[in-house]
Amino acid sequence: MNNLPCCPKCDSTYTYEDGSQYVCPECGHEWSRVTQEAVEEQRVWKDAFGNALKDGDSVTVIKDLKVKGSSSVVKVGTKVKNIRLMDGDHDIDCKIDGFGSIQLKSEYIKKA
Repeated sequence: MNNLPCCPKCDSTYTYEDGSQYVCPECGHEWSRVTQEAVEEQRVWKDAFGNALKDGDSVTVIKDLKVKGSSSVVKVGTKVKNIRLMDGDHDIDCKIDGFGSIQLKSEYIKKA
Protein backbone atom coordinates (compact mmCIF):
# COMPACT_ATOMS: atom_id res chain seq x y z
CA MET A 1 0.00 0.00 0.00
CA ASN A 2 1.42 3.37 -1.02
CA ASN A 3 1.30 5.87 1.85
CA LEU A 4 3.36 8.49 0.05
CA PRO A 5 1.92 11.97 -0.47
CA CYS A 6 0.55 13.09 -3.83
CA CYS A 7 2.62 15.49 -5.90
CA PRO A 8 1.91 19.08 -4.78
CA LYS A 9 2.41 20.32 -8.34
CA CYS A 10 0.35 17.94 -10.51
CA ASP A 11 -1.48 15.87 -7.83
CA SER A 12 -0.09 12.59 -9.20
CA THR A 13 -0.36 9.54 -6.95
CA TYR A 14 2.72 7.85 -8.47
CA THR A 15 5.30 9.57 -6.27
CA TYR A 16 8.31 7.70 -4.92
CA GLU A 17 11.11 8.24 -2.41
CA ASP A 18 14.64 9.00 -3.51
CA GLY A 19 16.86 9.37 -0.47
CA SER A 20 15.51 12.30 1.53
CA GLN A 21 13.36 13.57 -1.35
CA TYR A 22 9.99 12.73 -2.86
CA VAL A 23 9.88 12.61 -6.67
CA CYS A 24 6.98 12.75 -9.12
CA PRO A 25 7.68 10.71 -12.27
CA GLU A 26 4.93 12.43 -14.25
CA CYS A 27 6.01 16.07 -13.94
CA GLY A 28 9.54 15.66 -12.54
CA HIS A 29 8.84 17.76 -9.44
CA GLU A 30 11.04 17.01 -6.40
CA TRP A 31 10.40 18.11 -2.82
CA SER A 32 11.87 17.41 0.59
CA ARG A 33 10.33 15.10 3.18
CA VAL A 34 10.90 17.82 5.77
CA THR A 35 8.87 20.27 3.66
CA GLN A 36 6.05 17.71 3.32
CA GLU A 37 5.98 17.08 7.09
CA ALA A 38 5.88 20.83 7.77
CA VAL A 39 2.92 21.23 5.39
CA GLU A 40 1.05 18.39 7.11
CA GLU A 41 1.70 19.90 10.56
CA GLN A 42 0.35 23.29 9.48
CA ARG A 43 -3.28 22.17 9.20
CA VAL A 44 -5.58 24.90 10.42
CA TRP A 45 -9.03 24.13 11.76
CA LYS A 46 -11.63 26.86 11.21
CA ASP A 47 -15.11 27.44 12.56
CA ALA A 48 -18.20 28.20 10.46
CA PHE A 49 -17.14 31.84 10.10
CA GLY A 50 -13.50 31.21 9.17
CA ASN A 51 -11.93 31.90 12.58
CA ALA A 52 -8.90 29.71 13.36
CA LEU A 53 -9.39 27.23 16.18
CA LYS A 54 -6.82 25.71 18.52
CA ASP A 55 -6.84 23.18 21.36
CA GLY A 56 -8.40 24.54 24.54
CA ASP A 57 -10.66 27.12 22.84
CA SER A 58 -14.25 27.71 23.90
CA VAL A 59 -16.91 27.50 21.19
CA THR A 60 -20.66 27.89 20.76
CA VAL A 61 -22.97 25.59 18.77
CA ILE A 62 -24.74 27.47 15.93
CA LYS A 63 -27.26 24.79 14.88
CA ASP A 64 -29.42 22.24 16.69
CA LEU A 65 -27.51 18.95 16.42
CA LYS A 66 -29.11 15.54 16.78
CA VAL A 67 -27.09 13.15 18.92
CA LYS A 68 -26.65 9.82 17.15
CA GLY A 69 -28.12 6.93 19.12
CA SER A 70 -30.17 9.23 21.34
CA SER A 71 -33.38 11.21 21.14
CA SER A 72 -31.73 14.30 22.63
CA VAL A 73 -30.48 17.37 20.78
CA VAL A 74 -27.57 19.75 21.40
CA LYS A 75 -29.32 23.13 21.25
CA VAL A 76 -28.20 26.30 19.49
CA GLY A 77 -26.14 28.48 21.82
CA THR A 78 -24.69 25.61 23.85
CA LYS A 79 -21.24 26.66 25.05
CA VAL A 80 -18.44 24.14 24.90
CA LYS A 81 -15.18 24.72 26.77
CA ASN A 82 -11.74 23.21 26.28
CA ILE A 83 -12.08 21.61 22.83
CA ARG A 84 -9.52 19.21 21.36
CA LEU A 85 -8.85 19.25 17.62
CA MET A 86 -8.38 16.02 15.69
CA ASP A 87 -8.28 14.75 12.12
CA GLY A 88 -11.37 13.24 10.57
CA ASP A 89 -14.91 14.10 9.56
CA HIS A 90 -15.87 15.12 13.11
CA ASP A 91 -12.81 17.20 13.91
CA ILE A 92 -13.61 18.51 17.40
CA ASP A 93 -13.59 16.31 20.50
CA CYS A 94 -15.19 17.81 23.62
CA LYS A 95 -17.37 17.25 26.67
CA ILE A 96 -20.82 18.82 26.88
CA ASP A 97 -22.73 18.98 30.18
CA GLY A 98 -25.64 16.55 30.04
CA PHE A 99 -24.20 14.64 27.05
CA GLY A 100 -20.68 13.64 28.09
CA SER A 101 -17.90 13.14 25.57
CA ILE A 102 -18.97 14.01 22.03
CA GLN A 103 -17.43 14.83 18.65
CA LEU A 104 -18.57 17.79 16.57
CA LYS A 105 -17.94 19.12 13.08
CA SER A 106 -16.24 22.51 12.98
CA GLU A 107 -18.80 23.76 10.43
CA TYR A 108 -21.49 23.83 13.15
CA ILE A 109 -19.63 25.86 15.77
CA LYS A 110 -18.29 29.38 16.22
CA LYS A 111 -15.43 30.55 18.35
CA ALA A 112 -16.61 32.14 21.60
